[in-house]
Amino acid sequence: MDEIRRQAQKGRGAISNTTSRYEREVRVLGDDGWGGSERPDEPVRTLLFDDSARTVISRNTSPDIVFERSVNPYRGCEHACVYCFARPTHAYLGLSPGLDFETRIFRKARAAELLATELRARSYVCKPLALGANTDPYQPVEREQRITRAILEVCRDFNQPVMVITKSALVLRDLDILAPMAERRLVNVALSLTTLDRDLARRLEPRASAPPRRLAAMRELTAAGVPVAVLASPMIPGLNDHELEAILAAAAEAGAVQANHILLRLPLEIKDLFEEWLREHAPNRADRVLSLIRQCREGELYRSRFGSRMKGTGPVAELLSQRFRLACRRLGLNGRDADLNCADFRPPPAPGDQLTLL
Repeated sequence: MDEIRRQAQKGRGAISNTTSRYEREVRVLGDDGWGGSERPDEPVRTLLFDDSARTVISRNTSPDIVFERSVNPYRGCEHACVYCFARPTHAYLGLSPGLDFETRIFRKARAAELLATELRARSYVCKPLALGANTDPYQPVEREQRITRAILEVCRDFNQPVMVITKSALVLRDLDILAPMAERRLVNVALSLTTLDRDLARRLEPRASAPPRRLAAMRELTAAGVPVAVLASPMIPGLNDHELEAILAAAAEAGAVQANHILLRLPLEIKDLFEEWLREHAPNRADRVLSLIRQCREGELYRSRFGSRMKGTGPVAELLSQRFRLACRRLGLNGRDADLNCADFRPPPAPGDQLTLL
């Protein structure tokens, strides 16, 4: 049987649907000479499934991450960013980190209800929640599902501080919730801006908001009093790292007061998916980009060691970090907002609670 090579599809980041690392058998698209129902050039539709999670607050102890708790309304992400570090999590579901990750989306329809239950627990101690730490809370399906909005309503009602992480201008839909929360120091928003090049963004992050729309969202959030940070991430040596200063300058002009950057991470299946994407979309630069990444990762495409996995090591990574620090100092992006307010956390009366009758 001859294996058929998939072609890049419009609106999709991954090219292939590589088998999960937990599967014993490897699936390939092939031609046995008899024809078949699946064509490599046939568009892959997005399918939505229900997630059966019974809790929604995830906890981590990583020293590289500034938050301890997070909430993710969805598994999988239709934004289809080829570099997404969350792709390997789809393997836990028996699905591919490739096309499956961006076309098989699992919604946590009861997320707001479950969150309210967890926040009411007597043992709960208030700490900021990160909303969208794994997959984007404002991916396209959120327009109809409105799960993220329901979660924000719970956070508002409980005075639960939250950090929103997204690369979508859809966040502006919820300004009526975010702005009043910002007045009470209960929210900030971090917008990821990987490139200012619309063509590169279209190929690298096919269904995310275009760079100008993200900058416009920063302006509107800032005008509404919502603190905004820019995430110049991921920085990919030889592909978008030359834009670092321009990205930070554009974000500062749009109102961002803080910034961060992360070096491209390629754990597990992402290594092969990214190299496949690179050789399809930037063949003339592929070898150089991969070489520079190895120079930042001690000769490998990825090292997962705490303390260096986010920034890398070696001269290339150190120069990138130095450029970032100098640009932030020049642009005033080193500012630290006051800590999010945990002191006012207070669960409202539960439905049917006798307190509501007083």
